[in-house]
Order: sequence, then structure tokens, then C-alpha cells
Amino acid sequence: MTTAPSAPPFSIGYGTNGFTDHPLPEVLELLHEFGYGAVALTLGHPHLDPFAPDLEARLSTLRSRLEELDLRVVIETGTRFLLNPREKHRPALVDEEAAVRVDFLHRAVDIAAALNAECVSFFSGILPLGTSPETGWHRLETRVAQVLGHASEKGVLLALEPEPGMFVETVADALELRSRLGDPEGLRLTVDIGHCVVVEPGGVRGALMDAGPLLANVQLDDMRSVAHEHLPFGEGEVDVPLALATLTELDYRGVAAVELPRHSFDAPGLAVRSMAALQSAWQDVQADRVAEQWLQQAVARIAADPAALPAVFAAAGRSVGRSPLHPATDPTAVLHGNRSDYARGELLRRLAGFLSPGQLAESLLSLYSGGDSAERRGVLRGLGSLAIHEPDLPAPVVAAGLQVTAEALRTNETGLVAAAAGPFAAAHLDQHNWRHAVLKLIFMGVSLAAVTDLNDRADDELARMAADFAAERQAAGRPVPDDVGLLLRTEASPTTSLKES
Repeated sequence: MTTAPSAPPFSIGYGTNGFTDHPLPEVLELLHEFGYGAVALTLGHPHLDPFAPDLEARLSTLRSRLEELDLRVVIETGTRFLLNPREKHRPALVDEEAAVRVDFLHRAVDIAAALNAECVSFFSGILPLGTSPETGWHRLETRVAQVLGHASEKGVLLALEPEPGMFVETVADALELRSRLGDPEGLRLTVDIGHCVVVEPGGVRGALMDAGPLLANVQLDDMRSVAHEHLPFGEGEVDVPLALATLTELDYRGVAAVELPRHSFDAPGLAVRSMAALQSAWQDVQADRVAEQWLQQAVARIAADPAALPAVFAAAGRSVGRSPLHPATDPTAVLHGNRSDYARGELLRRLAGFLSPGQLAESLLSLYSGGDSAERRGVLRGLGSLAIHEPDLPAPVVAAGLQVTAEALRTNETGLVAAAAGPFAAAHLDQHNWRHAVLKLIFMGVSLAAVTDLNDRADDELARMAADFAAERQAAGRPVPDDVGLLLRTEASPTTSLKES
């Protein structure tokens, strides 16, 4: 079996705008110590004044130190009040007067050339009120063309960063500008993976794939879809392993730097934790790649010899491992399962592509009845995957799935019950049995995060049953699980589309 690469093809860096309480020499030393291979250097206070009279000498010293520490560098130009002490990021390229901004970007290009930087990253700015989009495009085209000319003379790449709320907000907008300028070779893109969950229609993967070979710079952070706020990894909605996997798929070989501009108060600790989070995410990427390789080989073997299914199914744990899919939030893998659960479930979904409904139904039943707990979880996860990807499952498969689900719900194994309450149950289990599955999870102390479509299927009867359960616990002097509150607060009523026993 082919093994995954031990290290990503790109360099992990950290932005100096997340270290504003440290002198630049100390920042570089710390990043090198923490295992970073690059630095995203934001020009301006406090690290490198682009208008300093002794700038040339500073750059010479800085380049030598970067080379000694083997740190790659990209130039960032997002200092908030560098050009205007009263308004951040003003003047912008889309403002009526932008000569100061253009001059600053020329200086950034000169600095990049002196430091042998990978690129100069910049943004459009916010379109002033009352300014038409066409005027904005004209201003941006004119000014960027000026900077491009200077960058070309210096041999420096420019990387335009789409920013939420700015005139160039998405990758599509950046590509539009590039098209208007005649697709110049020297103009590439910066993509911040946090921005992707806020404004990109295709999310992280879609934005990175759209940028494709034009990607020259990447910023790494977490973010929630409701706000443009850079967050430490794990505090938002960004699928970091997916981002790293997509960059690897694109064979991106530039810098991907952590971007946390409001966290200097905990810079050293956060830099260490960020590196640990990225290393963990990369391990997930490697594990996913191993799982995919196993799946392809397993499908090919079973296609050639259907009788090999039980042996292949049983071997999943030895081949792909048994680590939790979400170790931070589900360390015991009860809620979301482990890697072998996923691999077995995905295998069953792929087998649906060439097994008849009858063969698939028979396989589900035989694998569950003859399997150990891990293999049974795999069957249940497979049913969930089938329900997600095949909304109109054939009747024999649904019947087999209901039989397997009912058997799992009669057990006292938390992993089996949690897996049985997933997407297949949400789509096909009758309301009476579904309610009892939810209450059984509460009774067993398993989070209701295991339940798919809880808010859609919860009804008044479930709320009544939960209230009775809570009252019994209180009368016995026993604690009431917090998740009971999720059911008591539900205002949903049964829908006619749900099967009622």
C-alpha cells in the first residue's frame, strides 16, 4: 500500500501581526524554535517600518537572519493605521485618491525584492459610499497595473487577497480583476481559509480549487461563518484538515501562515498550540489518504471476488487504524466513530455502486450478525452514509437497515446506539422508535450530538417523555442530564411526513 507523505509540500508560517508585543528578532527566534519554516511579515509598526531612513541596512541584517534560520518570508501589507492615523486601511486602492497606497505597495515590492520574499500580499479596500462598482473596478485596474509594472521590474509576485466586506471579497472577484488586466503572470492570489467560511460559496475547498495554480499565498486561521473574526484553531467552523488536503492536492508549495492579528497577548503559547493543531490536522490528512488507498484496493478486490467481503471488512482496523475521527471533541469515538468505522461505512456505500439491492441488503445483515462490535459499528455507519448519499434507498436495503438498527438499539453498547441514531434513523426509523432511541442515549449518558436531525424530528411527545424522565430523576434525587433541556425547549410538532407507529 502506498504511504502518505510525511510532511506537507508547503511551508507552515506564522504572521508577525500576531506578535506585536515582541521585537522582530525575538519573533523570528521563537518561530524557528517552535518549528515554523516561514514568516508572514506585516510591514509597519512595530517590526519593520517601510519608511525608516536606515531601511536598507535593516533589510540587509534581516535577510541574513532569515537565511540563517532557514525561514521563508512573504510580505503582508495589512497594517491598520500605517498610512492614515485616523482611518484604518485608508487610503485604499479603490479610494478616489490612492497615491499614498500605491507608493506604499511600491515600497513593499522593494522590500520583498531585498528579502527574496515569495510575494507581496495586498487587498482592494472597501469601496467608498456612493462610488459605483464600475468606478471601483477602474480605480483598482489602474492602480494595480501601476504596482504590477514596478513588481515586474523587481521580479516580485503580487498576491491579491479577497477580504470579507471589501470590494474584492471573493476568489471570483480576484479572478475578475485578473481577467480585466489581461491575466498578468505577476498577479496571483492570497486565500485566507477563515474567510472562506464567511463569503466563499464553495467554502474552503471550493475557493482553493478556484484559485488553483494562481495560489501564491495562504493564511491559516479558524473563523465562524457569521463574523469576520480570526480565531485560534478549534474555535470556529473551518475544516483545517480539508484545507491542508486541498493544498496538497493542488501541489501548493508556497507559504501557509497562521493569521491571528488580535492575539499578541498570548503569542508564544498560541504559536505552539497552532503548530500542534496543524500537525494534528496533517496527521488526519495522512490518515485519510491511507483510508482512501485502502478503500480503492478493497473495492477492487470485492468487485473481483464478492466472497472476499467479510475478510476485507474485518481487516479495516488493521489497515486504516482505530483513532477517533474527532479526538478533541469525541476522544472515545462514541459520537462520530473512529477511522475504521468510517472506512467500513464508506466501503459499504461504494459497494452500492455495483451490488444489487438484494446483495447489498444480504451483506448488511450478514456483516452485522457475524461481526464484532467494531464491524457492527461499521455497518451502522455505512447505513448512515447510504442514507446521506442515496435518499431513495431500495426497499430491501431499507428493510435490512431497519432490522440492523433495531438490533443495535436493543443493546447497551454506547457506540452501537450512537451510530444507530445517525442519518439512517433520521431518514427511515418510525417516530415511536426514534423517540426511544433519543431517550436511550440520554439514559446512557451519551450526548445528543450523536442524533441526526434532532431539531427536525423532535416533537411534543418527545418533550413530554423527556419531562417525565427528568421528573423521575429529580424525585429519586439523581442529576438530570443537561441534554434533557434540548428536548424540553423544543417547540417542534410531529410532521405528517414522518412515519408514526
